[in-house]
Amino acid sequence: MKLLTEERHSIILDVLGRQRSTNLAELCELLDASESTVRRDLAILAENGMLVKVRGGAMALGENYTSFEHNVEEKANMFVEEKTAIARYAASLIEDGDFVYLDAGTTTEKMIGFIPSKSVTFVTNAFMNAKRLAQRGFKVLILPGEVKPSTEAIVGAEAVIALTRYNFTKCFMGVNGISIRGGFSTPDMSEATVKSTAITRSKGVYVLGDHSKFGKITASKFAELKKGQIITDKATDRKYLNETSVKEVL
Repeated sequence: MKLLTEERHSIILDVLGRQRSTNLAELCELLDASESTVRRDLAILAENGMLVKVRGGAMALGENYTSFEHNVEEKANMFVEEKTAIARYAASLIEDGDFVYLDAGTTTEKMIGFIPSKSVTFVTNAFMNAKRLAQRGFKVLILPGEVKPSTEAIVGAEAVIALTRYNFTKCFMGVNGISIRGGFSTPDMSEATVKSTAITRSKGVYVLGDHSKFGKITASKFAELKKGQIITDKATDRKYLNETSVKEVL
């Protein structure tokens, strides 16, 4: 069975993450794809700043590439103190009258318990977010679409189309990778499309990521770093402060 484009890209990045370099022959065999297809894939990934295209193959950049993604239960038990501090600060940014997009994710979900009781309307692509927000008494709209089991996020064309009808005062986004070359990224192309669409519809963009997300690149970039303010516990490299606004909360 032929692989989808995003699947090929994920495999290429995974190979580079493990062995730092690869060649066309190796990738053609691994992907069961023609040389022209692999060359096109490498060109796209190089253009997006996710690898270095060299004669006859590709090399990894000096950052950590990964296609692996923990499920929701695993994520919930990782960096709990850091995520809680990030979520508390992010929630404090919500003001009376805001129309907010709240992305799926364990850190964004933690925000809900800290949001002040104000007149705020939320749109979300996560059932758990919608349930907890409604229990808090907020007006909530949930996107239509397909549920991705591993992250419990709603994705797909219907979700993207629905987002184009809204204009948000603020959006709060989860993230898997934060990289100067790779931007903000996530392993799944469909989730990336939902995230990027929400960002284009938002006046204020906040990306929530603990220190472990820095220096990582996953398969699908959803925004350049300059498109959003990063809220983190601690930036692992001061160079990120020169790329965009970074709020450190610990």
